[in-house]
Amino acid sequence: MPSAPSLSAPSVPSANSASNSSSRASRRGSARRPLSAHSSTHSHSTNHPVHNHSADMIPLRTLPSVTSVSASRSSDADPNDSNNNNIIDDNGSIDNINSIDYDDSNNALLPIHSSLPSSSFRQRIASRIPCLAPLSRISLASLFSRNSSYRSSSRTIELGPDAMHLGSSAPVYDPNVVRNQKYSPASFLPLVLYEQFKLFFNLYFLLVALSQLVKSLQIGYLFTYFGPLAFVLLVTMAKEAWDDYSRYLRDSEANAQSYWRLDRASPSRTSSVPSSALAVGDLVLIHKNQRVPADCVLMRTTEPGGACFIRTDQLDGETDWKLRLAVPSAQALPSDESLLHANASVYAEKPHKDIHGFVGNITWLTESGSVVESLGIENMLWMNTVVASGTAVGLVVYTGRDTRAVMNTSFPSTKIGLLDLDINRLSKILAAVTLVLSLTMVAMDGFRGLWYIYTVRFLILFSSIIPISLRVNLDMGKTVFSYLIMADDKIPGTIVRTSTIPEELGRIDYLLTDKTGTLTKNDMELKRLHMGTISYGADSMEEVVAHIRTAFDPSQDIAIALALCHNVTPVFDDEGELSYQAASPDEIAIIKWTESYAVLDVFPFTSESKRMGIVVRELATGDITFFEKGADVVMAKIVGFNDWLDEECGNMAREGLRTLVIGRKRLAEDAYAEFQRKYQEAKISLNDRNAMMQAVVAKYLERDLELLGVTGVEDKLQDDVKQTLELLRNAGLRIWMLTGDKIETATCIAVSSKLVARNQPIHTMARLTDPNEVLAELDALQTKPDSALIIDGESLQTCLDDHAQAFMDVALRLPVIVCCRVSPTQKAQVTRLIQTASPSARTCAIGDGGNDVSMIQTAHVGVGIVGKEGRQASLAADFSVTQFSFLARLLLWHGRNSYKRSAKLSQFVIHRGLIISIMQAVFSALFYFAPIALYQGALLIGYATFYTMAPVFSLVFDKDISEETAMLYPELYKELVKGRALSYKTFFIWLMISVYQGGAIMMLAIWLFEDEFVRVVSISFTALVFNELLMVALEISTWHPYMIYSQLGTVAVYVGSMWLLPSYFDIHFIATWTFVWKVAVITAMSSLPLYLYKTVKWRISPPSYTKLEG
Repeated sequence: MPSAPSLSAPSVPSANSASNSSSRASRRGSARRPLSAHSSTHSHSTNHPVHNHSADMIPLRTLPSVTSVSASRSSDADPNDSNNNNIIDDNGSIDNINSIDYDDSNNALLPIHSSLPSSSFRQRIASRIPCLAPLSRISLASLFSRNSSYRSSSRTIELGPDAMHLGSSAPVYDPNVVRNQKYSPASFLPLVLYEQFKLFFNLYFLLVALSQLVKSLQIGYLFTYFGPLAFVLLVTMAKEAWDDYSRYLRDSEANAQSYWRLDRASPSRTSSVPSSALAVGDLVLIHKNQRVPADCVLMRTTEPGGACFIRTDQLDGETDWKLRLAVPSAQALPSDESLLHANASVYAEKPHKDIHGFVGNITWLTESGSVVESLGIENMLWMNTVVASGTAVGLVVYTGRDTRAVMNTSFPSTKIGLLDLDINRLSKILAAVTLVLSLTMVAMDGFRGLWYIYTVRFLILFSSIIPISLRVNLDMGKTVFSYLIMADDKIPGTIVRTSTIPEELGRIDYLLTDKTGTLTKNDMELKRLHMGTISYGADSMEEVVAHIRTAFDPSQDIAIALALCHNVTPVFDDEGELSYQAASPDEIAIIKWTESYAVLDVFPFTSESKRMGIVVRELATGDITFFEKGADVVMAKIVGFNDWLDEECGNMAREGLRTLVIGRKRLAEDAYAEFQRKYQEAKISLNDRNAMMQAVVAKYLERDLELLGVTGVEDKLQDDVKQTLELLRNAGLRIWMLTGDKIETATCIAVSSKLVARNQPIHTMARLTDPNEVLAELDALQTKPDSALIIDGESLQTCLDDHAQAFMDVALRLPVIVCCRVSPTQKAQVTRLIQTASPSARTCAIGDGGNDVSMIQTAHVGVGIVGKEGRQASLAADFSVTQFSFLARLLLWHGRNSYKRSAKLSQFVIHRGLIISIMQAVFSALFYFAPIALYQGALLIGYATFYTMAPVFSLVFDKDISEETAMLYPELYKELVKGRALSYKTFFIWLMISVYQGGAIMMLAIWLFEDEFVRVVSISFTALVFNELLMVALEISTWHPYMIYSQLGTVAVYVGSMWLLPSYFDIHFIATWTFVWKVAVITAMSSLPLYLYKTVKWRISPPSYTKLEG
């Protein structure tokens, strides 16, 4: 690493900055006052850091008083009129308008040492510069308010004494508070009620309940209508409150985490503060294994080389350590406290979501001038990353909602299952049936009297058509389903965090999965070493060790290259155990295998370059050698001519191995000296620095490298991943892999996991930014319907921005999609795009890292894996599992049961309400269309609770097929996705059954008991209860002990209640055989035809699964 520039060393502008200076001077005119005495006397030297005279100035647009104003000098100002250009500031000093500098965009600059202009001073400036006139009408309070544009603008942060002088004039940025809550105390009640009553189902019950407050509309007891609705709302509110309170506790724990902040006011120069108290401009100490509390510039580190590693698994999902470099000048300071006295300013770009990019600079002001150092992604510590080595000193530049982690996280929304939406639609049909039935009753009575009052009373009488108990039964059923999932010992550790959508597991069309830590263990092993004429497999690596000891053996060269060209760092844990950490896990696999050179230069791996290089000097001989390794697609153009590289890389790729090509180039002393001179010039360039540095490396180093060999490394898959993916594909799920990893790695994993078939063609779209090129690729892809599409994040973003519909039209027809180098936001975008393109399709997202949270929360069903990358995805998901293979059982078995049982339960509860409403309609028709209730009080409440609830609810334990059949024949899952268990067809079948049974029970009760007409209530109600018990038995596919107990218990409760309700039941009459046999006849006539129909249908057209069950 080059030495840090001296802060006291004289510095001069480069030729580039000098030309810029002259061009700006020509715009300003001849009256421009020099910034400093030395600015025009230094000679050009490439051995010194750039001295940029404009670095002594701050753009007016970055000052708090002009955050929204871009000031350009008026073209009408006369530069020669000194009287008009003089300005007296608030201190009585005379300044000149021509001393105001301008940048390349003709934006006004003020001296960096200037204090913030006061109100009167701004008014006088505004009177001289017309474009600044709005400043005289802008108050500092309005600019520094919580709504200030500073929260989303670029910023200049002062260090040292200047930072203390800002005082109350310092810009107000977003507080550094972590907040994942859905509600606030004030918004909780309105939002929860809105979420509940925006559903027609609940809104209907509310209107019916409110109607009972009108005396002329009252029918029965108020509790009959308000009780069930209040119970449902209280249960929902309690659940939402508990979930949000849990999120609040987790947020409070993160916000209360203590950090040491460098503090000039403290005698020890440090003070302990909670994470939430950190602000932009603070210097914070971050120790090893400590979470980074905000987006920071790495100023210093205790690591001797000025570099440290961070873990980014909670940000980008990768467990590989990332190398970060401290600011060279700050690292060269004698102590951390020196930063408190350094006269410097840091410019940071506007906050955005890209976690792979950052543009900024730091300007050091010295007596001899200014030193400008560029800041890039290699200097940044993003929030929620973890310092993995040493102790770091970070300068906070973004806080709160401006941090990359928060900007890439979408806030959770309330998820509503497709079955709930189906029931909501059906309830509208039932409401229409209720209205039609009520109008029919009034019309048949000739609209006599207060017919509109009668219509409303009929609506209330028939309100049981949409039973409020449906919500109670479904919510209780979902709780049971959730318990059964968590109690399944075949998927231990599974947690249901959202108990309102377990039935959604049985309706999944698209599975979106992460790669690292989800499909793979992120555990690498060296499997192949090829050196042109010699190839070693995993079982013959011991032979390589013997060859290395042999002089002039080619394996010795490649071993040296592998041992030197890497970013691996040895780490000792608390118990003294040695382990390795690196920016790439395959490097660890190679170093573990290879276990006296001086390092001259290191060129780290980047996603753009796809390679890593190192220049070393052998101490014994003084020879200089450049080693480089990288992906075969880029190294093939760098190494010299050969006839085996492409073939061998293809062979390894087909085996699912990650390939690395290793090359070497020997350098003469003068050639290396020339390279160093050009490379240092490029490193201090302010324009296109990275491109210029890469150009120098390509010109002097990356030409005609000697090809040493190729390594093949296997990324171990999670247990049973191949079988799980095969099961899910056979079940009809279309699988998309969304990963932040590079294309080559993702392709290897897709092949090795059998996500991509062995001979399946692969179509790759990479680095496409031209919409026309994207459209051409999509057109070509339409002719390859069986291909697997591999697309990177850059090309994907172009598709989403310009051809989203065309992309989805093609992608939804392809069997496999692999999206590489995608950001967390893009993962969520893809999920939303699938939902938009196919509204009826249900999506399931599974991942294990913090970068998967947005995707998990956006999908209809989110599954988080507890693994090496932490618990963030698990805590944000609807379902938490410990390994990917559990997903198959979760969907194929528990998803099937939850959906089938929910559909059967909901339809039966609707039937239970319909049949009693049909009986009410028949009763009212026979009694001159009077809106009088057939059943009131205890009977009406008991019908939906004590007398039928237990048997009906026992349907949640029913299962149509065995567990073994469901897992052995995943094709059965395809039937569930079609939604036939609850559809308009099944609904109208149950509607007709209800009309028949309700009419039959009521008509037979009146006909058979004509002499005992006054007892029609007890007669019909008894037949109704036993009819429902028989219907439950008819619907059961597999008997469960609870079903038998509930049937027998309900009969006992009903018979026993007859003695407790003498006002409804005449015990002497009920005890007669006449009552018993006639009730039996009524019950048989209402239910026996359905038994016969089901038996005949089962014989003629049995369900498909019955053949599999044998």
